[in-house]
Amino acid sequence: MSDGFDADRDERGNDGTDASHVVTAFLRNRGEILLLCRSDAVGTYAGRWGGVSGFAEGRPDEQVLAEIREETGLEAADVSLVRSGRPVEFEDTELEREWVVHPYLFDCETRDVTLSEEHDAFAWVAPTTILEGVGDDRETVPKLWTAYERVAPAVRSIAADDEHGAASLSVRALEVLRDRAGLLVAERAKFGPDPEGERDELAALAGRLLEARPSMAVLRNRVNRAMTEADRDGNAETGAPAVLESSLSGIDRALSADEDAARNAAERLSGSVATLSRSGTVLEAIREGAPSRVFVAESRPAREGVAVAEELAETIDGAVTVHTDAAVAHVLAREEIDRVVVGADTILPDGSVVNKTGTRAVAIAADREGIPVSVVAATDKVSTREEVNLESGDRTAVYDGDAAIDTLNPTFDVSPADCVTDVVTERGVLEPDGIEAVAAELRGLEAWRDGGAAGRETTDRNPSRE
Repeated sequence: MSDGFDADRDERGNDGTDASHVVTAFLRNRGEILLLCRSDAVGTYAGRWGGVSGFAEGRPDEQVLAEIREETGLEAADVSLVRSGRPVEFEDTELEREWVVHPYLFDCETRDVTLSEEHDAFAWVAPTTILEGVGDDRETVPKLWTAYERVAPAVRSIAADDEHGAASLSVRALEVLRDRAGLLVAERAKFGPDPEGERDELAALAGRLLEARPSMAVLRNRVNRAMTEADRDGNAETGAPAVLESSLSGIDRALSADEDAARNAAERLSGSVATLSRSGTVLEAIREGAPSRVFVAESRPAREGVAVAEELAETIDGAVTVHTDAAVAHVLAREEIDRVVVGADTILPDGSVVNKTGTRAVAIAADREGIPVSVVAATDKVSTREEVNLESGDRTAVYDGDAAIDTLNPTFDVSPADCVTDVVTERGVLEPDGIEAVAAELRGLEAWRDGGAAGRETTDRNPSRE
């Protein structure tokens, strides 16, 4: 398949015009995207950097997977679609060619790619390196940043996401802050530095991120840390550059904390364990700990536990059993289970744990049977507040009939602290008094909002991103 942006091709576009339609896929791993350097084997833009691209012959949604396979060696099972975006239309006057770029964002778990002859180098980089004056001066194909913005995480997408856990969404929030800070740094070349104005705009954005998922302590703590570090005395840069630097380091810190928490928890897993819902940190702990058997509650109504069971069946040697949520107490009473291991959406200062509905039932039943309950979470999941805001899901997921009945679909519940044996974090096991100490530490990250900038109205330079 010939690479996209090939001026030697002379085909009419999918819309019946003379414009050439191409797909561009951004592959994301650990908050960074894959850029490929175009070789001399392609018709145009040789030596420039871009995403995975190719002509959209027929259906773009199908063609993009074919291009990923041909240009990186990754199969459809190796990547997962995050979203597609509105096409980017532009004309290259030098080539006298009109292009319509269909952008896509995929997540992938590996950085190992196999290049085709169309590219001679690749790099995993923060998306902001695409911007002129921000990165390492790589020359990119036209409109690459515009294409990325069409699929990049946004306040709206974080608020609407009901598939990913709090830790994942906290990283997405830092990516939103990073991308806007990078754009403001790039705009300095045109408008000049305005540290105070940049800081106010980014503070307003940070405030909207905090409001997008108010129940997620980890998102709140990580955004607060990024803004606090940017404001710290002695920072060599101010305004947008400082927030760019702190959000980049915040992403690295968040990913490392989750990995270290999983590694510490893995050391405690042996024999037979039980879990529920989907926590990336718990999944990694189970993979590393390699217990002999895993029981997984299905976690209605989305039944994400079934997908967890399927993943574990492919990655561990032990037996995997999935069961209904209603059978949790029965399974814990009748089966030989050595430990319950769950994630956390939030850990309250008193040691109680907010997590996917069903966790409370598991914790109480395990306590009744004398089975230890381990909660695996980064310390950033400790809340600074005593109160908790529990989200609810779509009621029609429970009942969508015509009878005059009310429905409840609570998404989270609270497990009592005295039913939790230990909280395993990147720092090791937290004792009850240690949790309150962490909460006090995290409260110190909230001072950046005292100036009120987050509530101030600012000019939104790119409202489509929210």
